Amino acid sequence: MRAIGLILAGGSSTRMKELTKNRATAALPIAGGYRSIDFVLSSMSSSRINKVGVITQYNSKSLTQHLNSSKWWDFGRKKGGLFVFTPTQTHDNSYWYRGTADAIAQNIDFLKSSHEPYVIIASGDCVYKMDMNKLLEYHIEKNADVTIVTKDLGTVDDPSRFGVVSVDIEGRVTEFEEKPLVTSKTLVSTGIYVIRRRQLIEMIERAGAEDGFDLVKDIFIRYKGVKKFYAYPLDSYWSNVTTVDSYFKTNMDFLDRKTREYFFNEYPQIASRIEDLPPAKYNVGAKVKNSLVSSGCIINGEVEDSVLFKEVYIGNNCTIRNSIILNEVYIGDNTYIENCIVESHGTIRANSNYVGSPDDVKIIQEKNERYVM
Repeated sequence: MRAIGLILAGGSSTRMKELTKNRATAALPIAGGYRSIDFVLSSMSSSRINKVGVITQYNSKSLTQHLNSSKWWDFGRKKGGLFVFTPTQTHDNSYWYRGTADAIAQNIDFLKSSHEPYVIIASGDCVYKMDMNKLLEYHIEKNADVTIVTKDLGTVDDPSRFGVVSVDIEGRVTEFEEKPLVTSKTLVSTGIYVIRRRQLIEMIERAGAEDGFDLVKDIFIRYKGVKKFYAYPLDSYWSNVTTVDSYFKTNMDFLDRKTREYFFNEYPQIASRIEDLPPAKYNVGAKVKNSLVSSGCIINGEVEDSVLFKEVYIGNNCTIRNSIILNEVYIGDNTYIENCIVESHGTIRANSNYVGSPDDVKIIQEKNERYVM
């Protein structure tokens, strides 16, 4: 592969509420046993991108623990590898990252020491699968300065929370506006870009000299009338998990057989860090319907249209409907949960009742002691 990968995974999202209180958005659990960053890492690995840098900042502990071994995504090689960058105070700089462009600027040596002619930049908070070789071929064929991967959302999502793009009949970008207040356009940027490595270095250094810290607002949008920007349409599944609603919907999408087969059975498959856990156990009286149940779970009650992550315990006479139960949650007997997300490592006391609505999912965050005298 003639490109290196650069994953921007340092941001936070207030729209995720309690879900990003103790974790980065890129570390959000997805589909029972994965993290959101696994999807971009797997796409890069299967596209034979041998060298990938991950830039972290906000709540990076769980993310760096997840990335502590590159072997899961097949980056453990003599040439290339997986590199994790965190903000570092130096003699010349004492700032945390002030934006995406500044994050790249503070790790500019990663780009300068590489030899590949192209860089593929992506965020770590999206769920998708793509062949980045085809993306690079498109970029070269169009002789583009920057290629933006786009997705037509139609009526599925709110385009105003993304960068909105307009293109001509040849695919060249004619308009690019970042998070407009109101828009009728449905074609959005997925946060995946291709650019020549030397050109990116030049743009980053020039923006830094002019106190420009954001990659999109201070560089790409500024250069869109000067450089040749092209759009590469993504026609397969794509979801951005930076709101509670989008996170909930994305996990629920994996209850659909076609979605599961696309990500986990069709090549290339999604890789993740693997833990040695026993298979799920269904005790007498357990009832499970249309749900994802991960390793280490013990089910005694009823689970329907839900996603259970690793090592979840469901007590007797419990009912879990249309909900997401994150890792290592203990749910006491006679509990009813519907339209909720239960945060990791929590204990739900017996006889509890939590009910949200499909349009207003409730986040449950309990830290009660499991054994109270």
